[in-house]
Amino acid sequence: MVVMARVLGPYGIQGWIKARPYTASIATLLDYATWWLAPAGDAEAWREFTVRTARQHGDVLVAALDSVADREAALEWRGAWVAVPRSALPEPVAGEFYWSDLIGLAVINRAAQTLGRVTKVLETGAHPVLQVEAEDGGERLIPVVAVYVDAIDSAAGRIMVDWPADY
Repeated sequence: MVVMARVLGPYGIQGWIKARPYTASIATLLDYATWWLAPAGDAEAWREFTVRTARQHGDVLVAALDSVADREAALEWRGAWVAVPRSALPEPVAGEFYWSDLIGLAVINRAAQTLGRVTKVLETGAHPVLQVEAEDGGERLIPVVAVYVDAIDSAAGRIMVDWPADY
């Protein structure tokens, strides 16, 4: 599964949900007739939903899903992840990547020091940030901007960065 959004909560009283997309274009998720949701506390418990109708509403999406009949049912999905199967997504073009493809990649700096592995990609509003866990359990947050990220080579399993080991 590729996480595409997070449910913010119910929208209205007829079972609609409101979701914040994690995609470059807010409307991207509207291209899929089936969404998979997993509760925030159990990211492996995916459940498939047919999208009855959905639309962009400002900087979020609102959607009516089959079997989510009222506000109380929608409220149960607050904080849930919204995803689609990786096989349903188009292959990224050269120089582009899906955030989920970055999870697990080694992060290596210009001095050839391994800083750790990507455990999560955070959305900050300005730009994504790599959450990197070091072997000693330490953590680094590295902005995904050209000044710090030299190359993302998912085939080689690494991200090359201009980031000091002691920072």
